[in-house]
Amino acid sequence: MAQSNRLYFIDAVRAFAILMMLQGHFIDTLLSPAYRDKTNTIYNIWSYFRGITAPTFFTISGLVFAYLLLRAYAKGDDKPRLKKGLFRGVLLLAIGYSLRINVFSWLSGYFSSYFLVVDVLQCIGLSLIFLVGLHMLFKKHSYIFSIVLFIIGCICFITEPLYRNVTLDHVPNIIANYITKTNGSVFTILPWFGYSAFGAFISTVFFRHVHRDRFKVLTIITFFIVGSFLIYKSSWFLTKLSYITNIELLKMSADYNYLFTRLGNVLVLFGVFYALERFLKQSIIAKIGEKTLSIYVIHFVLLYGSYTGYGLKRFLSQSLEPATAIFGAILFMIVVCFISFHYAKTNAFVYNLTRKMIDKFKNE
Repeated sequence: MAQSNRLYFIDAVRAFAILMMLQGHFIDTLLSPAYRDKTNTIYNIWSYFRGITAPTFFTISGLVFAYLLLRAYAKGDDKPRLKKGLFRGVLLLAIGYSLRINVFSWLSGYFSSYFLVVDVLQCIGLSLIFLVGLHMLFKKHSYIFSIVLFIIGCICFITEPLYRNVTLDHVPNIIANYITKTNGSVFTILPWFGYSAFGAFISTVFFRHVHRDRFKVLTIITFFIVGSFLIYKSSWFLTKLSYITNIELLKMSADYNYLFTRLGNVLVLFGVFYALERFLKQSIIAKIGEKTLSIYVIHFVLLYGSYTGYGLKRFLSQSLEPATAIFGAILFMIVVCFISFHYAKTNAFVYNLTRKMIDKFKNE
């Protein structure tokens, strides 16, 4: 696959998602409860767009990761990419857990089980590891790989009512927290791996057809049509399927159908950015999209006080008026991106140092 087939719009989507996450976390953490008015149109629009952020991240991570694996395999050398992918997955798990560490508490001998809660980084890391396994199983059978990914995504979403309120009291927290939110986990591998699976499915379509004439136009149209269908008609479709098949689970899924509708939002977003791709190459937006991990870590440290316990949340939690929160969110996005751009070398240094330490350990 030629370098010209790089999917530039992906960096723009990632940038949009990370900026939405920055302002979303800032406002959600610091806005006073008095202004969280669900009858207010502006608040509802903000809340709706905030809900698109995580599905976008999971879908785009699956798309990018699987696409790179497919490209490497086509060149006959996917082993380095597989090793890099596994390492990346484990590193995301480690960073995800480390962000919950309060060094001062640990030094004083207090260890909280809060350290074991699962957030977006752990789920994305585990999703990448799953995708490595699936790639190794089906890489010789491209169309079967596509079908399996699509089925996995559907199963993750449709079965959500079965595990929505599961507690897993007798399972160790370090495992249970990937399935249940009872202990404070923000994200769980189910249903969120479903978005990564759908993203990987989309990558197989891009990989097979991106070089063809009119692919881009047809794909943009498809993103808008399928996305709109999922947003407005997926609940109706699931209900109809339930009546036809007498499968009650489909009706249960339709009655609380945020997963397919959010996937629809993501596809429409893909369509918008893919259509605007030629304006986004080499732009500041694309550069922000290349630094999502460092931006995520920096924002966690500044807002939630990772490692020290001293973040904006400690001093300003749910205390700001809307105007102050909006101004603060804009400033917060600028500061976090500025730090990320100027200390990205440090991030790369840590990444490479970790790789070298592991390689040295293995060789001894």
